Amino acid sequence: MNELPLITDVSNESFKTLVTERSRALPVLVDYWADWCGPCQMQMPVLKKLVEDYNGGFALAKVNTDEQRELARTHNIRSLPTMRLYRNGEVAEEILGAQTESTLRILLDRYVERASDTQRAQARELCAAGEVQQAVALLQAAHQAEPDNHGLTLDYAELCFRAGDADEAGRLLDALPRDIRDQPGAVRLRALLEFAAAVPAGQTTDELESAVTARPDDSESRYRLGCAYVMEEKYEQAADTFMHILQQDRQFRDDAGRKALLALFSLLDESDERIATWRRRMFTALH
Repeated sequence: MNELPLITDVSNESFKTLVTERSRALPVLVDYWADWCGPCQMQMPVLKKLVEDYNGGFALAKVNTDEQRELARTHNIRSLPTMRLYRNGEVAEEILGAQTESTLRILLDRYVERASDTQRAQARELCAAGEVQQAVALLQAAHQAEPDNHGLTLDYAELCFRAGDADEAGRLLDALPRDIRDQPGAVRLRALLEFAAAVPAGQTTDELESAVTARPDDSESRYRLGCAYVMEEKYEQAADTFMHILQQDRQFRDDAGRKALLALFSLLDESDERIATWRRRMFTALH
């Protein structure tokens, strides 16, 4: 099975061998396409590049739906291109329409075993044990070996941030493709970088609280205090602080109170009940 080429043309007769059975050894991405389909033709060079880049991490099975009409009907293919990723004999993912390289990498990285997976797990263990610098060094080496592994890059960037190197974290984040930067993990890290940048170096939360007490109308000091609360994971205090700015000074930094609240939401799990409460308060304040 391992001696099969990484890119194969699949028929109804060979589907079981080249896709179902083969997917028990490695992920198999099935691409349903046709000669007349423009997006299919645009997708193919991207898929071939990924096969090369992943170097045996997955196989690509091509199904020409004009030639394999029965196979397309059996698998209920209604639009082109359609891609299905098989693992352990079952469909694990389905994608409709042409996709960017980075989007496909996100999908593949969930299933393709890579050399850096062990290093990422080790880095998480080191970080949990307080050995952040060792974790950073480990992922730095892994990143140099796999610069196109976007999940690894995000892990490395977050560790750089935790280690106090916000500049490097920002550089790594900026270098990612746009659709990767729009993923929740990247959005979360961007929000943390912006909150951290707003807190004056060397200024404590107590000092910022005193500044707000002395000058209640000073939105700048209040905003910095809210950001400091975020960095200390005092999210309720942060939300109250940003809500005050939203209610009292919409002009400050082009509606910074509202934007900070939205950024705060990105740091929390979507199921966190506090988000719904804060959103209702925002709606009331805005209307």
